Amino acid sequence: MNADLLAVLDFWEREKGISRDTLIAAVQESLLAAAKKAVGPARALRVEIDRKTGDIRAIAKLIVAEKVVSKHDQISLADARRIKPDAKIGDEIEVEVTPRDFGRIASANAKQALLQHIRKAEKQLIFAEFKDRVGEIVSGVVRRFERSDVIVDLGKYEALLPNHERVPTEEYQIGERIRAYVKAVEQGPHGPEIILSRADPRFVIKLFQIEVSEIHDGTIEIKGIAREPGFRTKIAVYSRDEKVDPVGACVGLRGQRVKNIVRELNNEKVDVIPWSPDIRTFVSAALAPAKIKTFEVDEANKRIRVTVSPDQLSLAIGKRGQNARLTSKLTGWHVEVEPEVFVTKGFEEKVAEAVEALAAIPGISREHADALVHAGLTSLEDLLEAEESDLASIPQIGNQAAAILEAARAEVARRTIKVGEPSTS
Repeated sequence: MNADLLAVLDFWEREKGISRDTLIAAVQESLLAAAKKAVGPARALRVEIDRKTGDIRAIAKLIVAEKVVSKHDQISLADARRIKPDAKIGDEIEVEVTPRDFGRIASANAKQALLQHIRKAEKQLIFAEFKDRVGEIVSGVVRRFERSDVIVDLGKYEALLPNHERVPTEEYQIGERIRAYVKAVEQGPHGPEIILSRADPRFVIKLFQIEVSEIHDGTIEIKGIAREPGFRTKIAVYSRDEKVDPVGACVGLRGQRVKNIVRELNNEKVDVIPWSPDIRTFVSAALAPAKIKTFEVDEANKRIRVTVSPDQLSLAIGKRGQNARLTSKLTGWHVEVEPEVFVTKGFEEKVAEAVEALAAIPGISREHADALVHAGLTSLEDLLEAEESDLASIPQIGNQAAAILEAARAEVARRTIKVGEPSTS
């Protein structure tokens, strides 16, 4: 037991960084409880552990009495003088009361106490070490999955990558090394937890700070970021030094800096945009490469309506409305993108025909058809490619988006059946 105890103390001190004094105190506390059961209610009982040999002794402080009434509290004068020759009635004397089988009892209790105390000490170390590391990027190995959450081994500690902080396009394998952003250190039901994220926009900001020295030293400032994890990020940058091109510095020579970041993000698209205090200039840069024709700015409500030529509309809005949506998040303004309306009879007739065609579909009213066409969805094909969230963002559509998409799908099914019917002629 003695050698085993010393070996265990050495191991935990080395592996977990917990001081030997703390470990010995934990063992003594546990052994004291065991000693009280084995010895009984001895007076002022305590347990001592020899730090060199690992020997364990249970010691009680007894009162020297002429006649022993309670063996747990008193010791006879004759017995006392065998320990301390000058002992006299009324003295307190320390007596070893270690039971014969205390080694076996101590062994079981020591291991249990150490494990419990180490878990408690580890949790405190987690909080002490990581409370100041929130906002950093750490590297770890995927150890296991708990439902959809990922447990990441950071070396001494384990961290949690919750499902809602994962990138939806990423799949992780056990044993895979990943990097993540330390989002928080929280007191969970089982103690402190290190919460990681790969979906947080600040993860991308931190990657830029690491990769771009001009951001790290403050020459370039990140003014804003908008991100849809796994798909696309827009980041606005500004240079305090007129001689430094903020976009060029972030992109790097031959695009190497931004390529490194894109690689870490598993090929998520990253747009680096020059920030401008002028909202028109800022929105134009954010919607690039689409070319803006006109602006209509509502300063009071922070809304801006831009028009583009019809051939630029899909480019400005982006796939599933992503480009326009991220531009709104990045600028903090509600950005509406509309096709340029040519005041010609021909174009008006095309708009009217498109409205009529959509309104002819059962389940789509003329009002809804008009709103869809003016939002750039001019055909049944356009409608089928749109997401429900894209339609819901159109003011006149709102919560009718699902019903309209269902009507469009039903129309396609009806036309397919009709085309497939055998001829009766």
